[in-house]
Amino acid sequence: MLVVAAVGACADDAADNSDTVVGDRPYRITATVGMVGDIAEQVAGNRAEVNVIIGPGVDPHLYTPTRDDVVSFKDADIIFYTGLLLEGRMIDTLTAVGRTKPVYAVTDLIDRNYLIEAHGQFDPHVWMDVSAWSQAVEVVSRSLAEFDPDSTDYYERNAQRYRQQLDKLHQYGLRHTATIPGARGDHKPLMVTSHDAFNYFGKAYGLDVRGVQGLSTESEAGLKRVNDLIDLIVKTRTAAVFVETTVSQQNIQALIEGARARGHEVEIGGELFSDAMGAEGTYEGTYVGMLDHNLTTATQALGGQAPARGMQGKLTHNE
Repeated sequence: MLVVAAVGACADDAADNSDTVVGDRPYRITATVGMVGDIAEQVAGNRAEVNVIIGPGVDPHLYTPTRDDVVSFKDADIIFYTGLLLEGRMIDTLTAVGRTKPVYAVTDLIDRNYLIEAHGQFDPHVWMDVSAWSQAVEVVSRSLAEFDPDSTDYYERNAQRYRQQLDKLHQYGLRHTATIPGARGDHKPLMVTSHDAFNYFGKAYGLDVRGVQGLSTESEAGLKRVNDLIDLIVKTRTAAVFVETTVSQQNIQALIEGARARGHEVEIGGELFSDAMGAEGTYEGTYVGMLDHNLTTATQALGGQAPARGMQGKLTHNE
């Protein structure tokens, strides 16, 4: 029995009654964001075509579905989204289509006791902890097996193979972030980013992560928040802060200028992928490449040791 929850009052019935026969074509999966779409591609293999709604460099917190997106949802045979209100402006659309077809949140198997809560909501950025995100693979595997039972063994093999890749990535992250001065100690190294997308990253890899903006990029960065972070950067003599591909650099530049005014030089340690993966067709345009980049970039900028081109020697984003 599938234990994940589907969106919409009738979605469970839709999942039970879905036709797995869709003519001669592969069935269609629609995913909201690239990280979810990457799991679907890895697990579904050649059984399905995967379409991702929100592309590289686009902020899912602020994204409102277009008419074409609604058509894509309606044309899909099965839909996956992150959940935990990441795609907050899509919830009404997902609920509506969930009345007629299976719609699944890939975070539904993650223990709620593990999740980080702030201001009355769960932090949705769980993909920043590779070990936690690997649990989303199970959601996709089970959901596809229920939709297409004849291919259950195929999906399970693909899921197992992908989880093995993720375990290697997680171990790479643990090994190299441990070389950052102060990591795993009582006073964790400070990692400042544009918004609070890296809390699970810090939890998993031993860093004290602070974002200028809150969990959603819709939140404003108050003057007190900026000044408090400048104080902390100067006090800890932090050498690097980080911008993100989906967020304006304005607030990070304010931190750099504020620290300089107080006699401390801090630089941009690199551009991290937060709410979206890299360009399609690149290594960083995969989930493994995205996190390889983040782990490698953060480790190097904060004084640790990591291979210049990452775990697989494929990193190109900073070249």
